[in-house]
Amino acid sequence: MPHVEKRMQVGLFGGSFNPPHAGHSLVAEIALRSLRLDQLWWIVTPGNPLKAGREIAPLAERIALSEAIATDPRIKVTAFESAYSVRYTADTLALVRARNPGVDFVWIMGADNLADFHRWQRWREIALTMPIAVIDRPGSTLSFMSSVMAKTFDHARVPERLAGTLARMRPPAWTFIHGPRSLLSSTAIRAARKG
Repeated sequence: MPHVEKRMQVGLFGGSFNPPHAGHSLVAEIALRSLRLDQLWWIVTPGNPLKAGREIAPLAERIALSEAIATDPRIKVTAFESAYSVRYTADTLALVRARNPGVDFVWIMGADNLADFHRWQRWREIALTMPIAVIDRPGSTLSFMSSVMAKTFDHARVPERLAGTLARMRPPAWTFIHGPRSLLSSTAIRAARKG
C-alpha cells in the first residue's frame, strides 16, 4: 500500500483497468480536484468477480499501462489487493482502513458502475464503511438516481458543493460529481483491438 500520513484525504479508485485509458485519468483528475485529495490510489485489481469469463490482460501489463497515463504525482498506482488475496471491494476497504488509522478515505467510482452497484458483494457494507464519490460518465448522468444504491442511500446524499469535505464525513455519505466526460471505455477499446 502507498505511504500516507494521518489526516490525509485519500481517494481509492479501483478497477480492472483492462486497459486503462484517458477516461480513467479524467475521473482521477476530477476526483483529485473536487474532493481536495492529498493522494489518489489507482487500485489495479487482479480481476472483477462480476466480469468473470472476460478476457483480462496480465496484472503487470495493466499496472504498467496505468502508470504510463497516471502522470499526476498524487496518483499512486498500486495492486496491493493481489498481495493480500483480496477479491471484493468490501474486504479491500476494511483492509485499507485497518492498516491506515487516522487517514480519511473516500471510495471513487464512475457513474456507469452505479446501476450495478447493488450487485457488488456486501454493497451496503461498502456504503457504510467509507464515503463514496460518484463521478459522471457518459450516458449515466440522468439514470443514476434510479439506481438501487441511490434510492437506498438517498438520505445520505451530500450536495456536490460539499464534495471537498466528503472524505471527512461519517458514512453513509455520497455525492455525485458532474464534470467533463470521456466517451472512452475499456470494453470498446478491447473490441476495437479484436476487430
